[in-house]
Amino acid sequence: MRKVYQKVEQIAGSVIVVRAEGVGYRELAMVTSPMGHSLAQVIRLEGDQVYLQVFAGSRGISTDAQVQFLGRTMQVPFSDALLGRVFTGSGEPRDKGPAIEENPTPIGGPSANPAKRVIPRNMVRTGIPMIDVFNTLVESQKLPIFSVAGEPYNPLLARIAMQAEVDVIVLGGMGLKHDDYLFFREVLENQGALSRSVLFIHTASDPVVECLMVPDMALAVAEQFALQDKRVLVLLTDMTNFADAMKEVAITMEQIPSNRGYPGDLYSQLASRYEKAVDFDTAGSITILAVTTMPGDDVTHPVPDNTGYITEGQFYLRNGRIEPFGSLSRLKQLVNKDTREDHRTIMDSMIQLYANYKDTLEKQSMGFRMSGWDQKLLRYGQQFEDEMMDLSVNIPIEKALDRGWKILADCFDAAETGIPTKLTQKFWPQKA
Repeated sequence: MRKVYQKVEQIAGSVIVVRAEGVGYRELAMVTSPMGHSLAQVIRLEGDQVYLQVFAGSRGISTDAQVQFLGRTMQVPFSDALLGRVFTGSGEPRDKGPAIEENPTPIGGPSANPAKRVIPRNMVRTGIPMIDVFNTLVESQKLPIFSVAGEPYNPLLARIAMQAEVDVIVLGGMGLKHDDYLFFREVLENQGALSRSVLFIHTASDPVVECLMVPDMALAVAEQFALQDKRVLVLLTDMTNFADAMKEVAITMEQIPSNRGYPGDLYSQLASRYEKAVDFDTAGSITILAVTTMPGDDVTHPVPDNTGYITEGQFYLRNGRIEPFGSLSRLKQLVNKDTREDHRTIMDSMIQLYANYKDTLEKQSMGFRMSGWDQKLLRYGQQFEDEMMDLSVNIPIEKALDRGWKILADCFDAAETGIPTKLTQKFWPQKA
């Protein structure tokens, strides 16, 4: 029987302080008060002073509350019964289904041993041309989606969840509005993707500490599925809410703030989650896509700024589209050389011509006379945006490449594109 401590030294927000010995960092404790039982987690150790974040908040907890440490860190159960289920950030069922208790697995463990990893080599098909053709998602990659409030980043994640050619989807929602949670659940259920999905959802009204645990819960489950030789895609939204929750806890604990009030270990905290992306040499893989909203569309904000140093590129979502400029998949060259021989040529040529289109738009806005070439570029740019960039476009990569050739043929002569003759002879559409 573990010792029960019956004196709380200090209460600040949802953090309480007790004096105890033999306690570990992130260990769980049960706090008993007249209001009932509340789970808490050790978030700081200073000598014999132990700081605990109370999941349900400290309301109703007095200095004579009883604290009993459980001798273990937070765990998440694991079995195939998780598929199709929805849980809170603390692992409790949110869908009113039965609790799952098999195979409790600690969360927040170390990343996979580099010796067990292999170089990323497989494409993850999504059916979205701006990803598949221009910034290919690679199995075991970690990529953020940089966006701002109001952009359809959650619908984009839902589409990827429905269409990605993977075995298991693990969705971690942090600070979601209740409507967003219902949207994810209904879309996945209606499209038949819920049966291969596990959802860990923290809403804005839930305790802050649960927001901090969502990525660890999702990634711990993903790792277990990956060890069963599954291809797992982890979708996280929104990592800025995760960082804001870290900041709130740090302020409560009176830590010395760093840039814009965020804790000094922000980079390490983000990196420890993103580095869970892995392709095991003898098992499956974990691929991570994580939304990072940018307050004021400021990419120098600490959260996107630190994220950019950790991840292997980024997708920029602006005006309801994945922007070709700024978006980057640093691993795409590992796979798009093997998709189809014209893939890299179409990718490079279409983006170059789209950049020329943007220059022509600027000339037009300043009142310059439009040449015949400018008119072709204007037509091309509009067609490219409507038939390739629009997020409603849903076609396999082979059809997307064929559509790219068709758009080029509709707007230009083959010689005007700068594409090698051997490719135009093979792929250029023949006019009837």
